[in-house]
Amino acid sequence: MHPFTYTRASDEAGAVTSGSTDRASFLAGGTTLVDLMRLEVMRPESLVDLGGLALRKIEESVDGSVKIGTLVTNAELAYHAAILKGFPVLSEAILAGASPQIRNVATTGGNLLQRTRCPYFRDPQITSCNKRVPGSGCSAIGGVTRSHAVLGTSEKCIATHPSDMAVAMVALDAVIHIRGAKGTRTIPAGDLHELPGQHPEKETVLAPGELITHVELPAAPFAKRSRYLKVRDRASFAFALASAAVAVQLEGGTLRAVRLALGGVGTKPWRAKEAEEMLVGKKGDRAAFTAAAARALADAKAQEGNKFKIELAQRTIVRALEEVTGGPA
Repeated sequence: MHPFTYTRASDEAGAVTSGSTDRASFLAGGTTLVDLMRLEVMRPESLVDLGGLALRKIEESVDGSVKIGTLVTNAELAYHAAILKGFPVLSEAILAGASPQIRNVATTGGNLLQRTRCPYFRDPQITSCNKRVPGSGCSAIGGVTRSHAVLGTSEKCIATHPSDMAVAMVALDAVIHIRGAKGTRTIPAGDLHELPGQHPEKETVLAPGELITHVELPAAPFAKRSRYLKVRDRASFAFALASAAVAVQLEGGTLRAVRLALGGVGTKPWRAKEAEEMLVGKKGDRAAFTAAAARALADAKAQEGNKFKIELAQRTIVRALEEVTGGPA
């Protein structure tokens, strides 16, 4: 591990100031950052510890919306009564990830910003990785690609985004609140992450020093009827090969609102808006679900090793929609 300076921020303004310096990183739970520092994949010159900030609350509003501080742990969030009752897809997504020990430490903001699990990215001895060294190439393309993305890829990068939580946040139309040197701003959760394009080293829209302060879950008629389904190699502590976060408003058997987001298959948490639009106004049956699932993966571009993900993701979508609407298992 390379030498670095350490600062413990006492307030948000101080954190933003300290985090705006060259090659500074915010430290929350550290479950991703410290791991990558040990591997020497990330080499920040300065760590800004956020542990002293007052960003650990989950606050309910009378309208049913919920505000989640960036330092709320995954475990706290997954088991909170307001989340279990009003946003079950989020609880299910969190509990599908990592292990109880990690969920006790990992934070909301850190989970949203975790780095890819691409083995080529995580091995500094592999020199061709455009995320680590822009312009060096992508060793995954033409390599071992079973875990890699089929949606949102480019000739520069096919790394999959790993977060389960982020997929659920996107499906729930969550709003990210950010503080930086120029003040505060909000963005939809679906706009937080960047597609790799020509610059896979730029993973989010955050500027240096910008801090996620909290996440807001708006009250929505579809939020309570929601489900997260994850397909993986083993029952626990495994990243998704394909996952689906679905939320629906169902009236008399007709879908009035639909949200569908995918994990394990995209270079970012993947919102399938065209598939959602296909389902609105339709009866919740297998034919409609199958057609929507096909549309969600219509633009997929697979490598030899991950072609199976296209059908797997489609089946996952259909199963999740059937479960959330009470249809066939």
